[in-house]
Amino acid sequence: MTRRTNCGLLALMVSVAAPARAADLTVGAGGQFASISAALAAARPGDRVIVRAGMYREQTLVIRTPRLTLEGQGWPVLDGQGEREVLVIAADDVTVRGLVAMNTGVSNLEDRAGIRARDVRGCVIEGNRLRDNLWGIYLQRSAGCVVRDNDIEAHGARQTESGNGIHLWYSSGARVERNHVRGHRDGIYFEFSPHGITRDNVSERSQRYGLHFMFSDSCRYEHNMFRDNNSGVAVMYSRGVVIAENRFERSWGSAAYGLLLKDIMGGAITNNTFLRNSTGLFVEGSSRLQVTGNVFTQNGWAAKVLADADENVFSGNEFSGNAFDVTTNSRSANSTFDGNWWDEYAGFDLNRDGVGDTSFHPVRLFALVVEQHPAALLLLRSPLVSILDAAERVLPVLTPEALVDHHPLMRPPR
Repeated sequence: MTRRTNCGLLALMVSVAAPARAADLTVGAGGQFASISAALAAARPGDRVIVRAGMYREQTLVIRTPRLTLEGQGWPVLDGQGEREVLVIAADDVTVRGLVAMNTGVSNLEDRAGIRARDVRGCVIEGNRLRDNLWGIYLQRSAGCVVRDNDIEAHGARQTESGNGIHLWYSSGARVERNHVRGHRDGIYFEFSPHGITRDNVSERSQRYGLHFMFSDSCRYEHNMFRDNNSGVAVMYSRGVVIAENRFERSWGSAAYGLLLKDIMGGAITNNTFLRNSTGLFVEGSSRLQVTGNVFTQNGWAAKVLADADENVFSGNEFSGNAFDVTTNSRSANSTFDGNWWDEYAGFDLNRDGVGDTSFHPVRLFALVVEQHPAALLLLRSPLVSILDAAERVLPVLTPEALVDHHPLMRPPR
């Protein structure tokens, strides 16, 4: 009797200690629940809530259960009806995938988002479609989250009526990968969000910046496409930034840049392509940058490097087909150009070491004139400008000595 009693108690203890098996809770036609909110209320940690195809118009959905997966099948539509935020993640280690979140409406009092993660860790937002939301995906004071493979689109008419496609605020260690963002104010925005990785995204047709980040140290931006954005890409007030193997294309306008660097301390700008921008690269107040292996082609100004940008090194870059290769706003420029390839270089290489035997002055005299008097740009193709440039090449007395390439390459580096 005693042995049987002990065995029964042991079996009971084991059954109590064993974790409950994760369950699938189904919402929609033929499912266990008629509404997503009811399924979320019934879910336990580790469960999966499966939402079947259909239109769901519910109050803002809030996930409060950790380790939950909310998954759509057949692209169910969660409609904010122009009145509210659609979905909020408020628990750790939650995964949301396969949903269409749409139509938050515009508000001047609320930052409504299609999907928001709030004060959480380890969330995964992947493979969703976001349509016509004020803000697309919003990470708020969240750490270690992943945002990938989402398709995000908006059609706001003005910046004042638009938020950002993917927005990170005080959210460290995020990975933003393989998303397609278009039509928002800023495509991707990092603010006070260090140690992030942004790779393999397409950000286009933004009303302001395709990528905009501020006060976000030690971030990497790799293999992204930024094209047809109103003002290009802006990187500001950060340290230790790596921007590698991206494409910056077709940002046109008086205040448009492929890439604007403002007050950046230390970092690498490597193997990027700047194609058909008003200004390819604009560097202001930034120091100790290694700008190497980039291609600048068919831009208005390939690189504008202001006098307050110092100890930056440009090497191994390719400049071709630009109206102006390099310009600055002062003769006291403190950045260095050495070992780049210039399509305008007409020197020679007698010892055949691949390096020109004479220096190249990439800053045209006329570029300095335009910097002080923008209206003079109308004379760009005139014979007078050609004479000025030829005279400056023979007797270079006005262009900054620091911006002279003393070892120009005879062939493109890649």
